[in-house]
Amino acid sequence: MKTRHFAQIVGLSALWGASFPLLRVAAPELGPWMLAGARVTLATLTLAVIMRVLRHQWPWQEWRLLGLLSLLTVVLPFVLFSWAALRLPAGYSALLNTTAVLFGTLSAAWFKEDTLTRRKLLGCLCGALGVGLIVQLGPVPINANTLSAALACVGAAACYGFATPLMKRLTQRLEPLSLAAGIHLMAMVVILPGALLSWPQARFTAGGFAAVTVLGVLTSGLAYWVHLRIIRQVPPVAAMSPVFLIPVFGVTWGHLFLGEALSSGIFAGGALVLAATALVTGFNPLRSRPVAGPAP
Repeated sequence: MKTRHFAQIVGLSALWGASFPLLRVAAPELGPWMLAGARVTLATLTLAVIMRVLRHQWPWQEWRLLGLLSLLTVVLPFVLFSWAALRLPAGYSALLNTTAVLFGTLSAAWFKEDTLTRRKLLGCLCGALGVGLIVQLGPVPINANTLSAALACVGAAACYGFATPLMKRLTQRLEPLSLAAGIHLMAMVVILPGALLSWPQARFTAGGFAAVTVLGVLTSGLAYWVHLRIIRQVPPVAAMSPVFLIPVFGVTWGHLFLGEALSSGIFAGGALVLAATALVTGFNPLRSRPVAGPAP
């Protein structure tokens, strides 16, 4: 893998890891729907400007798949993670997001693009145990709010995972920029009505505005586009690298900037989730040959 691709992957992981603390800042101010609406609108505008400058065409011919992918990779995850940010620390959400690769493995097997093996099934079991440890032994007390927020994070991760086979297919037919812009535009159409309804309850503070601007322009619009470009340029195992790095950055940023507590449950559960991800993807940093598998 070229140095610039590796640097892009690390940068993307840092950005996506930062999105979880930013959600913790913006969600109490704007509310889940307003936050998701502002985020997807800024992402769409950013990508639309780039589309205009580079003279790319909108992929209207794939509107059905774009609509489905907008629900799975933008609408549901944005709303669910924003809602969970009201109740869970950023580190929790970042670690629970890692389960996306487990759902991606199951989805790829369902679509006959991959096969389930004992190693992958063991990985799924480790992932489930890891999520349980994070929720049960973490610094946040277990109650209905904690459990529902954890389920929301896992649900958002499941959406990412189930969308993996469809996303891989479309990247072979469409330019990454057109694909990213089309998905966000259709997601904006779906989210904006809910955002407008929640407008009266939103508080537009300087901190919330700054957080949602970074979320929309950088971690959603530009990062989504760059990730699709990387998928086309590097081996599958390299494209999966952010799954391993995002929790590291998410926990680190949450601890450093929000003062979120660390605990044995975070480390033990996080280690199990990362081990599960390695098992189901075949990722091995000591092996030079790439192993095929679903990209997160």
